[in-house]
Amino acid sequence: MSTLRSALGKIASPASLKKLWSSLKMVPGGGRIMGSIIGRMAPYTGTIKPEVIALDTGYSKILMRDTRRVRNHLNSVHAIALLNLGEVCTGTAMLVSVPDGSRSIITQLSMDYLKKARGPITAECSCVIPQSNERQEYEVHADLRNADGEVVAQAHAKWLVGPA
Repeated sequence: MSTLRSALGKIASPASLKKLWSSLKMVPGGGRIMGSIIGRMAPYTGTIKPEVIALDTGYSKILMRDTRRVRNHLNSVHAIALLNLGEVCTGTAMLVSVPDGSRSIITQLSMDYLKKARGPITAECSCVIPQSNERQEYEVHADLRNADGEVVAQAHAKWLVGPA
């Protein structure tokens, strides 16, 4: 297990993640594989089984399928599953954007729930690209849409970037 953690730690650099994604996006099921890797890096994130649709500097698009494990008692996607999706979307956009020698950590996360979420939900985030690893907080937002393209929730995150 420590070997896996060590390997995942090496993958977690912005350049390594982008390089891995550039290979996986061409492979059938590559988005699920990339989501699984992200879920191994952050185990709680893995509980929603994220699938990477797109990932580039300053941009992330992540899919969460509507399964029984992410549903609530009202037969819609659970609020915390949506929040988890918002966090992974804003986090991956930031993670692949920080300069080498940097790290980021979330300091605040909130969600506006606009309507019941049912079916597959896609989160999309564009963020400011940090130009240095100087300690600074960045506000990042993600829209979460249902299969009809309707925004069902909006995630608002603050990510603190600083030297590793």
